[in-house]
Amino acid sequence: MFSQGQLVFAVLFTICFSIILFMAYKKDAKLHKKYYKGSAWVLLAFIAFIGLIATIKFIFV
Repeated sequence: MFSQGQLVFAVLFTICFSIILFMAYKKDAKLHKKYYKGSAWVLLAFIAFIGLIATIKFIFV
């Protein structure tokens, strides 16, 4: 399905991308704590809202 070169490229790309993504997140962690202080509550409310919609769907259908 894939050649050996394509698989090697995919593995190397995934490793490099993950390392760069981790480094960028680590660099911006201080800013995230400062500017996105209450965002966990927004995420929790969004997940609860989606869960409520799914519950209503399964109850009435």
